[in-house]
Amino acid sequence: MKVKIAAAQYDIGFLENWDAYRQKIERWVNEAAAEGAKILLFPEYGSMELASLFGRDIYASLSKQLTAMQSLLDGYIELHRGLAHQHGCYIQSGTFPVRIEGEIYRNRAYLFMPNGEFDYQDKMMMTRFENEQWLINRGLELKCFDTEYGRIAINICYDSEFPMLARKQVEAGANLILVPSCTDTLAGYHRVRIGCQARALENQCYVVQSPTVGLAPWSEAVDVNIGAAAIYTPVDRGFPDNGILAIGELNAAQWVFAEIDPDEIAKVRENGQVFNYRDWPLQQAASL
Repeated sequence: MKVKIAAAQYDIGFLENWDAYRQKIERWVNEAAAEGAKILLFPEYGSMELASLFGRDIYASLSKQLTAMQSLLDGYIELHRGLAHQHGCYIQSGTFPVRIEGEIYRNRAYLFMPNGEFDYQDKMMMTRFENEQWLINRGLELKCFDTEYGRIAINICYDSEFPMLARKQVEAGANLILVPSCTDTLAGYHRVRIGCQARALENQCYVVQSPTVGLAPWSEAVDVNIGAAAIYTPVDRGFPDNGILAIGELNAAQWVFAEIDPDEIAKVRENGQVFNYRDWPLQQAASL
């Protein structure tokens, strides 16, 4: 069953109030839905623009903004939940730093379903910034999500650079991996991009990346944002020769759209020029 995907190159802004955020998200979702997209992907830490709703002493502090943002979590969930239901689509809203207990926070990616239900994937591999400065904790459970378009998995930014995470998810049935990302250097963007393309190649699956873009000098957490959204594919017959189905203009605020067919994944794994997915276990038999 073919489905159109929309991956956001989402610009971090400074918000006057909650209504400004709500209207911004509604505008983005309405635009994607008008193009027929049924799976929408927003970037990692796109929610951090919400810290601008608090005073400078809060949004300029890595720790204080985490505490303050918890008061907005319920509204954040209900906004995206309502839009997914309204438009009959799946929305991966990017990530939100969620307090689990005490001073323990996790970088959480919510997936909102058309029927009003939602679930989440926590980031598994933390960057140095998250570990050493922001003190965000790693997740403990790797998931897959059942949808009408097959099983979907989420690798949050740095997660995409570790092949065993995606491998476990595709072995559990995922044919599509969503990668919300947030990178502040061109090298960081390319690390995630290369990871995404490698995961699509070795697992013969679709991988979709969505980055934050633009400058937010007021923010201690997401001041510089560099990237381009893209939909990556297997590199085999029936798919683009370079494995890139669609890619955006670097650093421009925009949606990137592409139509994918999850049924084609089973076909290429059975009749491809190579059998990357099937041959994966063979590498474990190799020895020096």
